[in-house]
Amino acid sequence: MNARVSDYPAVVYAAQEPPCLSLYQGTHRHHPENQQDPIRFRNLLKNMESSLKKKYPMRDVAPLMQPLYELAEDHRFWNHTLDGLAIFSGHDFFKVHRLQEPVKDIVVVADSFHTKPLLRIYQTYERYQVLALTRGEVRMYEGTKDSLDELSLPEGFPRTLTEALGEEITAPHQTVASYGKGVRGPAMHHGHGSKKDEAEIDAERFFRVVDKAVVEHFSQTSGLPLLLAALPENQGMFRQIAQNKYLLDQGIEINPDALKNGSLHQRSWAVFEPQISSRIDALIGEYEEASSKGLGSGDLEQVAAAAVQGKVATLLIDNDVQVPGRLDVSTGDIVFDELIDPEVDDLLDDLGELVLQKGGMVRVIPSSMMPSPTGIAGVFRF
Repeated sequence: MNARVSDYPAVVYAAQEPPCLSLYQGTHRHHPENQQDPIRFRNLLKNMESSLKKKYPMRDVAPLMQPLYELAEDHRFWNHTLDGLAIFSGHDFFKVHRLQEPVKDIVVVADSFHTKPLLRIYQTYERYQVLALTRGEVRMYEGTKDSLDELSLPEGFPRTLTEALGEEITAPHQTVASYGKGVRGPAMHHGHGSKKDEAEIDAERFFRVVDKAVVEHFSQTSGLPLLLAALPENQGMFRQIAQNKYLLDQGIEINPDALKNGSLHQRSWAVFEPQISSRIDALIGEYEEASSKGLGSGDLEQVAAAAVQGKVATLLIDNDVQVPGRLDVSTGDIVFDELIDPEVDDLLDDLGELVLQKGGMVRVIPSSMMPSPTGIAGVFRF
């Protein structure tokens, strides 16, 4: 599973007493667009409350809705939103996710949380990270097709050459003088060593520290592909040193300090986007080969039975399809029903959660690329 470990599984594995309330809403980062977001949120809450009242008395509905209505009045929260929200609430459970991607406005009241949109956003094949590197400092970003956001560097992460090497910096401790014909002319150096050699030593040592820190604090925990944004000479040196298996072969050969954040997003997405289709094509090829050997199926009942037994290695789910119904997670039996019922969830969503819990991999992909018309395609282990 490549979903973000610190976020997504907290919802998937939450043992939650029904009803489980799920709300998704597109939001805006800036004024004045974000002024309408809390108004739309309140309208979604009205729909959620109406759904709850179909089965539960008001004395049970009120405490379930209270944290949501409190959030609606939190002006500071609404002034610091990103591109979307995912909210999960229930008895003694309340989790809010600010999302880097827009989502469709929807509320679901069911026996389990509706997590398919969240999985689509957090799965790795549509997300990537950028290491913006110079010989003096480092920044980290995380992006999707819609946005690129700078990440906070954790305590102990070497932000600059000085932080990384401290008193062990070579260059400042050498006596070097230079003179020549000015900015464009050749310069001559004298002293206790070549200034260029000293800078190379410091850069190499800095890059080694950065590589180790990126692996430890970002790549190992996220599993996301990593793009390197750096000058060509720094690309070469860093790649010779790097031990990061998530580092992509193709990078952005430019001084990242010369790019504004919007330009860095455009450049990085242009490099990363072609890889998405190739990764999905590989998954579809795996499914088609498995199906030809009797180890793959797009039949809902067959996939459900296999999921309960832990037989599903990979599950592809249609991003744009919902199949309302109930899944018995002990037997794999499914009953089709109407999503308006507070006990009914999306079967595809429930199957995805079950496969994740059994150690399988789940990918939510566009309808146009699905190899099965049922909204689901499973590859079996045996």
